[in-house]
Amino acid sequence: MQRLSGFLNHPARVLVLGFLCVILVGAFLLALPISSASKEYTNFLSALFTSTSAVCVTGLVVMDTGTHWSTFGHVVIMALIQIGGLGFMTMAVLFALLMGRRISFRERLLIQQSLNVIDLSGLVRLAKQVILITLTIQLLVALLLMMRWIPEFGPIKGIWFGIFHAVSGFNNAGFDLMGNFKGLTSYVGDPIVNIAITMDIILGGIGFTVIVDILRFRQTKKLTVHTRFALLITAGLLILGTVVIFFLELNNTLAPLDFGTRLWASWFQAVTPRTAGFNTIDIAVLRPATLFFMVLLMFIGASPGSTGGGIKTTTFGMLVLAVISLAKGKEDAELFRRRLPTDLIYKGLSIVLLAMLWVVFATLALSITEKADFLVILFEVVSAFGTVGLTAGLTTKLTSFGQIIIIITMFIGRLGPLTLAFALASRLKRKDHIRYPEERIIIG
Repeated sequence: MQRLSGFLNHPARVLVLGFLCVILVGAFLLALPISSASKEYTNFLSALFTSTSAVCVTGLVVMDTGTHWSTFGHVVIMALIQIGGLGFMTMAVLFALLMGRRISFRERLLIQQSLNVIDLSGLVRLAKQVILITLTIQLLVALLLMMRWIPEFGPIKGIWFGIFHAVSGFNNAGFDLMGNFKGLTSYVGDPIVNIAITMDIILGGIGFTVIVDILRFRQTKKLTVHTRFALLITAGLLILGTVVIFFLELNNTLAPLDFGTRLWASWFQAVTPRTAGFNTIDIAVLRPATLFFMVLLMFIGASPGSTGGGIKTTTFGMLVLAVISLAKGKEDAELFRRRLPTDLIYKGLSIVLLAMLWVVFATLALSITEKADFLVILFEVVSAFGTVGLTAGLTTKLTSFGQIIIIITMFIGRLGPLTLAFALASRLKRKDHIRYPEERIIIG
């Protein structure tokens, strides 16, 4: 018992085990006959794949979400998406507050790890704000989508579709109920659907600390360095993505569309690799250059402390700054007249290296077991690691081994490679009392 207590004292381990438990509970529920439209048992591996994809807010599916699952199954998937997107510790805080229970120091440490914030102070207040922000944005987006879909599908289906897609979009999950794996392709030029879904994705992907900081701007009259940097990198990637996809696909998937619809399609496909997974054009017929460009966007992903995955925008931006500083002969990486700590750069390098190593391993493994082009396999792996959910058509054709590899990849991508590394380590930080003499080696 003491060993178990000691094992669970590590916040990263509790997070890993917590997500595993939620995934397994979700898998058992989805495997039940009540969860399928046919009222038959669902293969457990398929249920596990769907549950992992929902909890890890990815959106990759081996069975069509709209037609295979019953209403109960859809509710389970939506609940798993909400828990996975907010983090199970944030949900635990919600229930604790509703029951009038105090939040312990250990639970505050878990919230800190779950929300990926630096300071311990004000964590419970932040958790409350996260819940309020989430529900408010989801409600507004749901109402906007209802206005579009109630006239098309009727009141009951229109309301349900609005709620489900608002939750899926904000949590960057990418699950849709349209059926037959067609995604949102029917709405490629629809302004309401494009605006509602993309704003839902962006707000869910910029990070809760950024949103809170923006909301406090009227009182503080300033934004933190992190907020400014996250917004700058996000805006830059969105603009770059829209322009590049527009010109790469101009004579391909965008050719039959009018100019306005081309802009909507390019914008949507630039937003969705930020770990969302929705699509308004067929990903399988994109040019190889477009697929590879989207692989880069998916690998970078969303911002820290958000519902999205990837190595994170600020990690990417910080390493770019470090390279620029090195090229200029500076000792320190600088941002908005501030010096970035060296240990932060080391952490960023570790995240990128561990992410690349897993992507290489998973891609190699799937190249052996799956019959598909290399770029399609790489796209699938990075989509799973970045918890994006876009697919070039490989997901439904995966072998059992391939499904297991993608399940593990989604799990690693949601928690982050460093969190798993800390969970497996004996201690989070180890203070070395001995420092050896410095020696240089030749690199580059």
